[in-house]
Amino acid sequence: MVVARYSHGQLVIIDRLREMVRLGAGVEENGRIDKDVAARALACLQRFGQRLRDMQAGSVRVVGTNALRVAHRKQAFLERAREALGHPIEIISGMEEARLIYLGVAHTMPSEPGRRLVVDIGGGSTELIIGEGLTPLELESLHMGCVSLSERFFRDGKISPKRLERARMAARLELEPVQAAFRRRGWERVAGSSGTVRAIGEAIRALDPQAVAITPAGIERVLNYMIDAGHTRELRLDPITEDRRPVFPGGTAILAEVFDVLSLDDMRIAEGAMREGLLYDMLGRFTDEDARERTVRGMQQRYHVDLAQAERVEATVLQFLEQTRETWRLGDPLADLALKWAARLHEIGLDVSHTGYHRHGAYLLENADMPGFSREEQRLLARMVGAHRRKLALEGLEELIPPWDRNALYLIVLLRLAVLLHRGRSPTALPPMELTATARSLEVRFPARWLNDHPLTSADLLQETDYLRASGFRLRVFSGRVIG
Repeated sequence: MVVARYSHGQLVIIDRLREMVRLGAGVEENGRIDKDVAARALACLQRFGQRLRDMQAGSVRVVGTNALRVAHRKQAFLERAREALGHPIEIISGMEEARLIYLGVAHTMPSEPGRRLVVDIGGGSTELIIGEGLTPLELESLHMGCVSLSERFFRDGKISPKRLERARMAARLELEPVQAAFRRRGWERVAGSSGTVRAIGEAIRALDPQAVAITPAGIERVLNYMIDAGHTRELRLDPITEDRRPVFPGGTAILAEVFDVLSLDDMRIAEGAMREGLLYDMLGRFTDEDARERTVRGMQQRYHVDLAQAERVEATVLQFLEQTRETWRLGDPLADLALKWAARLHEIGLDVSHTGYHRHGAYLLENADMPGFSREEQRLLARMVGAHRRKLALEGLEELIPPWDRNALYLIVLLRLAVLLHRGRSPTALPPMELTATARSLEVRFPARWLNDHPLTSADLLQETDYLRASGFRLRVFSGRVIG
């Protein structure tokens, strides 16, 4: 955990907390999280939670990476983790993890011209990124890490040339599919980030005090040292702490193959990584650099969204939110953001087919790589877009994290109403409307006789009352008379 203060245009680190829990090692074959490992993780989060106790929700981000990506039936653990920390956990994709790692490295290393390759070996995944300046150009997240490879080849702690060779071959098989793309991009310098790379670099210096960087020769020294030790408990170099010993062989095997497959000559160790990247990403959200906004604009362009229509729907749905926010308890800033993004992206499925375009849009939003977005944010957007027309589909809402497992319905109702009212794609402004909400109902009042002059809208609203009623929600519409 990293705590920072923003001062005079810079982030100043004021506290760091770190504990190695190895949650990935506790994910069983059936996808469940081992009870003992879960208890260890929750105890750690309680300690971190004390440090975060007086911090406002908007100033804290907590993310889960590979272990929580691959775990199944994790909702109960996530709820207990939220209670322990006092803040929800966002599960991010491997590509988003890679983007944040690059952001943290780029902000904490000297600014130099040319491209930089960044390598980050985590517990269950390894990220490779090529970027220039603050911009990532090529990102990849591979399904191997120091914990997973060590569990596979060194579980009993024994280290031998044969085991190291098998571990290196497994790493090579993961790396070779991305080798060509990365070499085509090219780079001028290489940086390694996070604890595994740092521990290997410090072990190299412990074996050779003259070493100034990680090199193939330095890695070879570490490999030979491990073979001579014969067991993880005998890895006595100071940089290899007791909690890192069980996973050190797997991490070293991965780094050795990264050097070999990509033909690296040397690597410098970066001070920053994903945690620092999160800090700078949060800072961007408070200014005009929110990566999520760039992602939404990019998707609008890619899927040829009618921007004028998206803007009309966005303006209307945000007006509806202001009238219902208090009753429906939609004060979380994500309510505004989710409605804004859903309005801008609700028609991306049209680029696939008009038939069932809401379902196409939902699929794209749930499965696309969306820089800046957590998995939960993508899932919320997907549910909203998938339910914005036709019969109201509530399947999957219960899978959302609180409070969106309950409140997503309200966002969907508002989005459906805004889309319906702009069906004609007319630039003419809508009349003033008054919305009154209760827990499971919404009343909408139009000016007298306005719906008489707009019979198609009147018919659509009547159909909408039926759609919502079938899902246990009541919509009442007034325009001098009751409709539905």
